[in-house]
Amino acid sequence: MVSITPGMCMTLAMTLGMRFGLRSVAWMMIGELSGVGLVATLSAIGVAAILLTTPSLFLALKVGGGLYLIYLGIQMWQAKGKMALTDDSSLQASFTRRQLIVQGFITAVANPKGWAFFVALLPPFLDPDKNLTNQLVVFLAMILSLEALCLLIYGTGGKSLGRFLSEAHHQRTLNRCSGSLLAGVGIWLMLS
Repeated sequence: MVSITPGMCMTLAMTLGMRFGLRSVAWMMIGELSGVGLVATLSAIGVAAILLTTPSLFLALKVGGGLYLIYLGIQMWQAKGKMALTDDSSLQASFTRRQLIVQGFITAVANPKGWAFFVALLPPFLDPDKNLTNQLVVFLAMILSLEALCLLIYGTGGKSLGRFLSEAHHQRTLNRCSGSLLAGVGIWLMLS
């Protein structure tokens, strides 16, 4: 649910898909998925260390993460038909493959929401009584697979989705659906 909600990376995929096609999106995905993998790994290592050493801090992290997701959900509900689309003037007429990869990586690593999501969403999926390395490998494989699928959806649907989202009431509907999903995940996280 978190991967499919519009954000910096999905918006970049949609914008590249609209302007340059799926081939550009594919090159950007190499960097973006590498960045997401790095962010997820570093977040997981930090969360795992907290889980093993300070259970009360782990609980606070889980509750705080749930509250943050609920806050983001409310913010999306209040967006009033706006999306944080990338500034089209910042996109060149063409990119080299390397530039697309770097753009994807920087977008993923510099995204504070990505860090917050991983720190907030990881705790319920870790069991301190089982091998944490194996759990993290499975977690990363699932996250990267879902992220790649969502990037392809946004990149492929760029032209259609771009036309659809040009109308404020469609953006508002998407924001409300996404906001409800995020708030729901936040509530689940706090209750798990």
